[in-house]
Amino acid sequence: MSESCQCRGIEQKFDRDHVTRKLSEYRRRGPATTTLQLIDALGSQGVDGMTLLDIGGGVGDIQHRLLGSGVREAVSVEASSAYIEAARAEAERLGLADRIVNVQGNFVDLADQIADADVVTLDRVICCYDDMERLVGRSAEHARRLYGVVYPRDTWWVRAGTAVWCNARHRLRRNPMRNFVYRTADVEAAIRRRGLERRFHRDMGAWQVAVFARR
Repeated sequence: MSESCQCRGIEQKFDRDHVTRKLSEYRRRGPATTTLQLIDALGSQGVDGMTLLDIGGGVGDIQHRLLGSGVREAVSVEASSAYIEAARAEAERLGLADRIVNVQGNFVDLADQIADADVVTLDRVICCYDDMERLVGRSAEHARRLYGVVYPRDTWWVRAGTAVWCNARHRLRRNPMRNFVYRTADVEAAIRRRGLERRFHRDMGAWQVAVFARR
């Protein structure tokens, strides 16, 4: 599958109706538990005065929390135009708009135009991209200090659930997007090759949360 098909599928899935529901849920409940774990794990490493690059930032929950925990400024790169609109509106509502730059597009295509940051995050993003090595490699290269990810656990039941619950529904809806469960060893090897070492890891249901630090 080509990346352009995958990005078209992302735009189709995360449309305005979907994002409106997600924004309303975020305002009622706050970030998902895995997102909170990632934020806490990054915060424990010390983020005061740092910059953030949040890839696939959604409504901006990581950005909002880390900006409140000492991060100086953030860049969000998001493929969904509806999420970009929602993130801008939420940042404005929270008084954070002047500290966040929103960029729409495929990060891998834009990587050469995006500045490095002290902290790079991908929260449930790796599973939405059809070339893990390129996405993880290019994003890890942008991390000067810390690299935080949330992605599916490498288990048979997560693979089965992804095939049935996610990808079968995409096919029924004629959406070219697909979800992927990559081998944990392959993801971590791609990160380590860019000079980062794991500092934190936790399995949480179908997901795993990990933070890596520059050697």
